Amino acid sequence: MRMRWLFAGVVLALASCQTPQKVSTSFDTKAAEFIHKKGESRIDGHAFFRRFDGKVIHAAGEYVWLVPATPYAQERFATLYKGKKYLPATAGSKMENDPVYAQFTRKSKAESTGRFTFDNVAPGEYFIATVVTWKDSEDSYFARGGAIYETVTVTGKEEKIIRVVVNGI
Repeated sequence: MRMRWLFAGVVLALASCQTPQKVSTSFDTKAAEFIHKKGESRIDGHAFFRRFDGKVIHAAGEYVWLVPATPYAQERFATLYKGKKYLPATAGSKMENDPVYAQFTRKSKAESTGRFTFDNVAPGEYFIATVVTWKDSEDSYFARGGAIYETVTVTGKEEKIIRVVVNGI
């Protein structure tokens, strides 16, 4: 038991010492301003993770973020996710944020089934991101799962309801 605590402490200490990654592209408010426009589309989504044993874990109660896919956000997501749509909870990645960046995102809270909605979405390309985690037991020190995202494009010409699955694949 003592060795487990020592191991957990070492891992946490190393994670806290990690230097935050940086984005070289400057955040451009003009490129992201469409997030604040009122559109006619609605995004209905379902966020979940399928474990290796086949069990589905939903993003129940987690925030789901709608992020304009600006050059800044594209570099940020590429750096964090390293070309994948899933970042393991144990990755411990840190990223510096432009302080204005969060003002140009929207958030929704997933229901117990992992379903979420964004109303009045204006045309544009977006990232939809959330976290799905669990522990294997009450005694587990580390969470499983991680951060996941999906890309969606709203043209304004499609059906008013756009359905998206966010599952890290």
